[in-house]
Amino acid sequence: MTAVDDVHYWRHPAVPGVDLIRAHFRRHEFGRHSHDTFAIGVADVGVEELWLDGSVHRVLPGGVVMINPGVVHTGRPAGEDGWAYRAFYPDVAVLAEVAGTASPWFAESIVYDPVAAAVVVAAHRAAETADRLAASSLLGQALAVLLRDYGGPHVPAAPGGSRDVEAAREILHQRMADPPSLTELAAEVGTGQFALLRAFRTSHGLPPHAYLNQLRVRRACALLDVGTPVARAAVEVGFTDQSHLARHFRRIVGVAPGHYRRKNVQDRR
Repeated sequence: MTAVDDVHYWRHPAVPGVDLIRAHFRRHEFGRHSHDTFAIGVADVGVEELWLDGSVHRVLPGGVVMINPGVVHTGRPAGEDGWAYRAFYPDVAVLAEVAGTASPWFAESIVYDPVAAAVVVAAHRAAETADRLAASSLLGQALAVLLRDYGGPHVPAAPGGSRDVEAAREILHQRMADPPSLTELAAEVGTGQFALLRAFRTSHGLPPHAYLNQLRVRRACALLDVGTPVARAAVEVGFTDQSHLARHFRRIVGVAPGHYRRKNVQDRR
């Protein structure tokens, strides 16, 4: 019998700006991507192979993973049985309120701390219930523990990109649905296409086409959040059709667009 993935994605019942996932991935592999939110998770069973900060890590059961916004990473099962985990995706504003600073940040990415793991799991489980007070209180407690023990100052990375790279990035944002080719993009910003390719990857962790696909998926999430039908969202952000969106969406978010869209009506099980 073919192994299948078991995934559930939903919106926090009491705290705006927080999504959650509970998954057992046996075959799924996340492509290189980043989030505009934090990603905070606890490994449950199995082993995850996580590429992060230029190195491959094996996350064992009980490992707590804290990924800051904008940090490129991947995830895949390290064995045939896959790996299971729970995770929160809180907006920066949510952590900022808990931390009391406008720029919250984690100085550690992977830790093995039973206390931290326990508070994250408790908060996650509470978000599966109808007790909104407990769910919000335990989330605040978990974030406070993580920030207290593993938070650190946010030191922005030195600008790795030139004006050409940033100009190219702005063009991709402005023309997301109808972008230029790499040759045209390079010509518009006044550099060579392969020089731009190398510089863009160095600055943003992704080549321009992968950055664009991630940008499109993020915009599709925003459209799905307000109830836009999946097929319309796909076209609006520049994908050829719904299946094209679904392929990239799942490699970044972990669920299909329709599953993501249902979080807005709290389709919990």
